[in-house]
Amino acid sequence: MPSSMSNGHYQIAAALMRRPPIPYTRTKDDPLHRRLRIYAADPSLPKLDGAITTVQVDYEPLAPGPVGALFEVDCNDPGQGETYRSANLDAPAVLLADGYPPSMSDPRFHQQMVYAVCSTTYRSFKDALGRNPTWGFGSADAAAKLRLRPHYGDDRNAYYCSEPSQGELRFGYFRAEDAPLDNRSLPGGYVFTCLSHDIVVHEATHALLDGLRAHFMEPTTSDVLGFHEGFADLVAIFQRFRHTEVVTQALRQFRGAPEKSELLTHLATQFGYATGRNGPLRLAIEQDPTKPLQYDGSLGPHALGSVLLSAVFEAYTQVYRRRTERLMRLATKGTGVLPPGELPYDLLVLLAGAASKLARQFLTICVRAVDYCPPSGLTFGDYLRALITADYDLVPDDPWDYRGALIDAFRRRRIYPSSASSLSEDALLWRPPRIAMPKIEDMDIAALRLSDDTDTAKQVEELLTLAHVLGTYVTQPDRLQEFGLALPGDPRLDGDHVDAPCVQSIRPARRVAPQGQVATDVVVEITQARQVAPRPGQPGFEFHGGATVILGTDGTIRYSILKSVVSPNAVQDRRAWLASPAAQPTWRVEENAYLRQRDLLLSLHRQD
Repeated sequence: MPSSMSNGHYQIAAALMRRPPIPYTRTKDDPLHRRLRIYAADPSLPKLDGAITTVQVDYEPLAPGPVGALFEVDCNDPGQGETYRSANLDAPAVLLADGYPPSMSDPRFHQQMVYAVCSTTYRSFKDALGRNPTWGFGSADAAAKLRLRPHYGDDRNAYYCSEPSQGELRFGYFRAEDAPLDNRSLPGGYVFTCLSHDIVVHEATHALLDGLRAHFMEPTTSDVLGFHEGFADLVAIFQRFRHTEVVTQALRQFRGAPEKSELLTHLATQFGYATGRNGPLRLAIEQDPTKPLQYDGSLGPHALGSVLLSAVFEAYTQVYRRRTERLMRLATKGTGVLPPGELPYDLLVLLAGAASKLARQFLTICVRAVDYCPPSGLTFGDYLRALITADYDLVPDDPWDYRGALIDAFRRRRIYPSSASSLSEDALLWRPPRIAMPKIEDMDIAALRLSDDTDTAKQVEELLTLAHVLGTYVTQPDRLQEFGLALPGDPRLDGDHVDAPCVQSIRPARRVAPQGQVATDVVVEITQARQVAPRPGQPGFEFHGGATVILGTDGTIRYSILKSVVSPNAVQDRRAWLASPAAQPTWRVEENAYLRQRDLLLSLHRQD
C-alpha cells in the first residue's frame, strides 16, 4: 500500500485508505454481553480482596483462539516452541460457566484474560471518544485485528509492537526471584505478565493511542514518552475501578478513602515484587501526600509518567470527597466523624458506587482529551489544556469543579502550559483561529454519514473525498499559518526542507453530556514534516508540526490546536533533547541523521 497520496500541494495519509476495524454488529437475537471471569488485579491478590471478578464483554461470535472482529489471540509460545490448545469461548459448557476458571496454569484462561481485558478497554475508549477507535496499522484490503500473544517468550516485559500491516501485544513470562518480597508468588515460579490486569490494560492503551495519533509514537520530547507511560497507567488505574468487588473491599478496609488503599493505587504488584522490587511497579499516589512529585523535563519516561498519574489521581480523590461528603454527613448525623468499627453496609455500597462512577467519568475525560491534543510534540501542559477544553465543551457549568481540581493538581506538580497567560480556566481553553475563516463546505453532511456507515469501502471513499476538500482548504497561502504549516522557502525555515502538508485523519465524534444532550464534532489531524539539515557536529533530523482541528457539524472551525513547523526555538529544543541522555534509548545516529529505534515501547519498558 502506498505511504500516501499526493497532488503536489498536499498529501493524504495511508491511514485514510485503510479498512477501519468495525466491531461486530449485534442482531436482535444476540445477547448483549458475554460474561467472562478474569483476575481483577493479578494472581497475587487474595481472593477475599476481590481477586477474581466477572466482566461483561460486548457479545460477538468467536472462533477458537479466541478470534473476533477486533482481536485475535495467538496461541503459539515461541519461547517453549509450543502451540497451546485454543480457548473456545463459544463452547456451551464454557459459556454457561462464564468462561474458563481463573488459573495460572491453564493457557486457555490466559487467552481469555487478554481478550476480555482488551475488549473492555476498547469499549471504554469507544464510549469516551464517541466513535469506534481505529488501529495504527492495517491495509486497504481488509480490516486489521490487533494480535494478542499471551505467551510471547521468556522475558520480563510486555509491549506493543506495530508494523504497517500488523500490530501485536506481546506478553512475556519469567521466573520470580528466589525470594520475592512480601508476595504470594512461588519463589522461582513462573510469573505471566498476561495475567496482570494492569499490564494488559497498559499495553492495550499503547495500541489505542497509536491509532488515535499518527505521530505520538515519535519521542520528540521527554514529555511524549512520559505521556505514553502516564496515560497508559491512568487508564489501568481507572479501569480497575470498574470492578466493584475490589472497590467495595478497598473502601471497607480504609473506611471510604480510596487513596489509602493499595488495592486501588498500586499498579502491577505481582510483577514488581517478583522482579525484586520492594513494592509494585508504580503508584498512583506519592508516598508522602504533603510532598507531591515535581515535574522535571530531565526525568526518565516512567518518572515523568508517575508525575502525570499522581496529578490526575489527586484530582480524582478531591472530587470524590466533594461528591461523597453529603453521604458522610448523613451517616455521621452532621459531625463528619465516622464512629469506630465497620462502615454501615448501605453507606459502603453507596461510596463504592460513587467511586466507580467517578472513575469512569475521569477515564472518559482523560481519553476524550486526546482528541484535543496537538498532532505532535505533546507536552504535559498541552494535555492539561486539552483536559480542560474537552470537559468544558461537554459540561460548561462543571458543578463539582472537576476542572478546578485538575488545574490545582497540575499546579502543585509545577506542570505549566507554555502557551497560556495564566492558570485560570478561561486562559487554559484552546482558542479558535486568530483570523476569520469560512466554513469548510460539505463537512457537516459527510461527517454525519461517516459516523453511521458500516460499509467500510464506502467509508474509505468518503474519507478520501473529504481529505481532498480539507487539503485544498488548509493549503491556501493565507491560511497555512493558522494550521501550523509553511510553504517551501519560508525564511523561518532557515533553509530546511518541508514536505507537502498531510491530512492524517478525519474522525467524527458523538459525545453524550450528563444532561443527555448529544454533541457532534469532527476531529481532523493535519501534519507537515520538516527535515532539519545537519550542522557541524550535529546530525540532522525530521520533526512534524501541524494542527488538530475541531470542526462543528456545520463545518465551522472551533479550534485549531497548533504545533507549528516554524515555532520559535522548535529546532533548538528538539536538537538539545535528541542530544540528551534521555533520548539515547529511543534514537540512534546513522549517516549523520537521527533515526528512531524500532520497537520503541520494547526499549522503553526495558528501562523500567
